[in-house]
Amino acid sequence: MTDVRSADPAVAASPPPGAGPEAGRAGRGASLRAGAGAALPAAGLLIALAAWWLIARLELVHPAALPPPGGVLAAFVDKPAQMLEHTWDTLLEILIGFALSAAAGVLIGLSLASSRTVERMFTPLLVAVNAVPKITLGPLLVVALGWGQKPILTMVFLLCFFPIVLSTATGLTTTPADLAELVRSWNASRWQAFRKVRFPAALPQIFVGLKVAMPLAAIGAVIGEFQAGESGLGFVITQYAGIGDTATAWAAIMLVALVSILLYSALVLSERIALPWVRETTSSR
Repeated sequence: MTDVRSADPAVAASPPPGAGPEAGRAGRGASLRAGAGAALPAAGLLIALAAWWLIARLELVHPAALPPPGGVLAAFVDKPAQMLEHTWDTLLEILIGFALSAAAGVLIGLSLASSRTVERMFTPLLVAVNAVPKITLGPLLVVALGWGQKPILTMVFLLCFFPIVLSTATGLTTTPADLAELVRSWNASRWQAFRKVRFPAALPQIFVGLKVAMPLAAIGAVIGEFQAGESGLGFVITQYAGIGDTATAWAAIMLVALVSILLYSALVLSERIALPWVRETTSSR
């Protein structure tokens, strides 16, 4: 018998006869969703840029306050090495401050979840610290810690740690009832229950706190650089806005936004890699 194979890719990629039309539609739907997922962020960016250009073109905002996108791009092209150097400084401050706040936030959340007494004792204090407008602490941090990275990292920490504490404590105290019952049926020790069930079940909540905290880390770094920075994008914004070069200041603002998007996307990707079961069990998106 002659083995006849189709050379047409569309035919070769078609579902087997037993799969029915539903399988073909599902495959095409998945491909369309993947393509749309890649195109939508670019479309959103183009719409935002078009709106920005139109606002600047019609001078709905004074050009000194909002230069057109082309002027901002030209400001970056004029001094790329300087801008990238300051971007690197801000990126390091964001990453170090975020790592410190993540470690401290998870540990504090563990402490609150492990003891009702500790929770009642320290939760009001944590809420009070979080309620203080952090920008008002900038001058005090400069007085206490001097110029440079110390007050900036402290500002990042103060802005980031509370969402991580809250999400960790919430995740550890809301273990699904069926999993808790399963642990009790095994007569597992407290450490075994924590390691095998409670902490893995809390990881989605912890990642929520981390994703909330990541943009706050960028905000904290820029605020800290406003107050105590000798480099970084916040320093660039204040310096160039002060001399009327708002195009360069806006170029720095756009770089802060870009850094935030990239770091947030990296965190989302890390969550998908570390917790593959979450998407499979909680959502069809």
